[in-house]
Amino acid sequence: MPPKPGVEISADGVRFTVRAPSASKLTLCLFDGDERELARHDLASAGDGLFSGSVPGVGEGARYGLRADGPWQPDAGHLFDPSKLLVDPYATRIERPFRYDPRLGQYGADTEALVPKAIVETPLPTLNPGRPAFRPGGLIYELPVRAFTLLHPDIPAADRGTLRALAHPAILEHLRSLHVSAVELMPITAWIDERHLPPLGLTNAWGYNPVTMLALDPRLAPGGIADLRYAVAALQAADISVILDVVFNHTGESDIHGPTLSLRGLGNRTWYRHDDSGALLNDTGCGNTLACDQPAVQDLVLAAMRHFVTQAGIDGFRFDLAPILGRDRNGFSPEAELLRLIADDPVLHDRILIAEPWDIGPGGYQLGNFGPPWLEWNDRARDDMRRFWRGDAGMTGPMATRLAGSSDIFATHGAIRTRSVNFVAAHDGFPLGDLVAFEAKHNEANGEDNRDGHGANHSWNNGVEGPSDDAAILAAREVDARALIATLLASRGTILLTAGDEFGHSQGGNNNAYAQDNPITWRDWGKLNQGRLDFTRAWAEFRTRSGLLIRSQFMEDANGSGDPDHVAWLTPDGQPMTPAEWEDPDRDAFVMVIGPPEARIAVAFNRGWREIPFDLPESQGTWRPATPGATDDCLVPPRSVLGWQETPE
Repeated sequence: MPPKPGVEISADGVRFTVRAPSASKLTLCLFDGDERELARHDLASAGDGLFSGSVPGVGEGARYGLRADGPWQPDAGHLFDPSKLLVDPYATRIERPFRYDPRLGQYGADTEALVPKAIVETPLPTLNPGRPAFRPGGLIYELPVRAFTLLHPDIPAADRGTLRALAHPAILEHLRSLHVSAVELMPITAWIDERHLPPLGLTNAWGYNPVTMLALDPRLAPGGIADLRYAVAALQAADISVILDVVFNHTGESDIHGPTLSLRGLGNRTWYRHDDSGALLNDTGCGNTLACDQPAVQDLVLAAMRHFVTQAGIDGFRFDLAPILGRDRNGFSPEAELLRLIADDPVLHDRILIAEPWDIGPGGYQLGNFGPPWLEWNDRARDDMRRFWRGDAGMTGPMATRLAGSSDIFATHGAIRTRSVNFVAAHDGFPLGDLVAFEAKHNEANGEDNRDGHGANHSWNNGVEGPSDDAAILAAREVDARALIATLLASRGTILLTAGDEFGHSQGGNNNAYAQDNPITWRDWGKLNQGRLDFTRAWAEFRTRSGLLIRSQFMEDANGSGDPDHVAWLTPDGQPMTPAEWEDPDRDAFVMVIGPPEARIAVAFNRGWREIPFDLPESQGTWRPATPGATDDCLVPPRSVLGWQETPE
């Protein structure tokens, strides 16, 4: 049986095993702590594209890199260059972050001094985490580790901007106050800047340009996997699950002119997808596409996921550009081998799996097509909720469909539960506050003449583009931001809130802030919008306390027959909506009533510009105000969402 890729420590030394398909020679280079080369060892072919060898006298803490020789045939997709020092794809730790340098992409230029060395480390005791505490219907809180914690005044300076900061009591209390069910950490494995950023004085702030799949970025985890394990333990002790946003669709080696750092130098033609002419396919928009239909890539993906579960206790994964994991030469299939392997894996089968169900490849938009057990980011919910509040015509029906769980998308093959992850804002695009302050993107700081980022944001500015000192405009923006938050929290399905949206984070109109590791993306804890934060907390409490909004079953229109998943859609005067009223393009207000008698909730939506009195259904009990602004007289101010709870007499 061939050895497994990676390192294996024994009493005598370390066995190094590397997969390098089509390579003719694989050399291990050892270094000291000052990155001076100590020795080289040629690894022997072990079959199946593997090279392996034991090095006596080497142990934990050893630093190493790889060099691979083989054909240099760019037209055929072979890019072997022994001048390039390479990082082991199975390395679990590297000594320093990656830094872009043009020499990384120049054939024949030695890169020993440019590439971080991998570190041999003994695995931590294996964890066997139980079923995640998170359940569909809960609130996922998306956060960039560095930007979220860097400016927090209560966190010790040494921990700010790192994973360890997430274990601080101030962070845990903030998350608990929002009833967060799971945090979704934006990418934390080691990444490199895109090559156009350094000349602009910019750096990648999001991490969606990875090089390693297992090794964490040292800027976020100076202590390696132990730092992640520490943070996960603290979050789970607070009943908060941890989801990793993983990028298994491309790497930072980019297009044919990009840097050679790891997979490219070990077997470019195997690791990446190519067309029939030998050119790299670019289904990601990032220059390359991992060949997820190939066993070598599948093994690496599974190894990385198992590593984070068994070494850090991770509860689940969100997959960036997920259709690539299920695509081969014939297109995307929910039955694709890698998707099946993940769902059936004995370590991974009960983890939370969330797909971003689109990419730019053929058949790239796959919303609703992943099937159980996958949850899916729902951009239809995002856009319909935004368009309703922007005032677009004919949005009452689409809005109700999104609130009820998007059965038009997810009720396939007899499904009774939604797999939707509803959101109104995420890391990609405007933060929630900017949705109501900017009609157009303002990405000039990214150095691409405002050509980057989405053009269709379904946003509005309330009369003035960008910053304003006008009290009326600021008040209107605040009302609209709160309406968006309440709408999200009133929807069926898992919901996602991006860190800072609850307290007013703005990116100044930048809707593609991936390159802004600066105050544009840093969350400023000294400038909290306390009123918006209190509002969000109150709605999160209402959502959790009622129990009716956190269910994942589709809401069915049954005029309030008593089932917790039956909904009555009413006009402001308390009458069931008629077909003509549903089709009225100018309708601005309606009521959603859910639940069994004497335990119902009613949520009123008024996107119009005047106060409207609402008549709630007759009750054997009492309707009590349950959200900020709700009153006993059921008057609903313009541009607002209010909730009431029915209680027995």
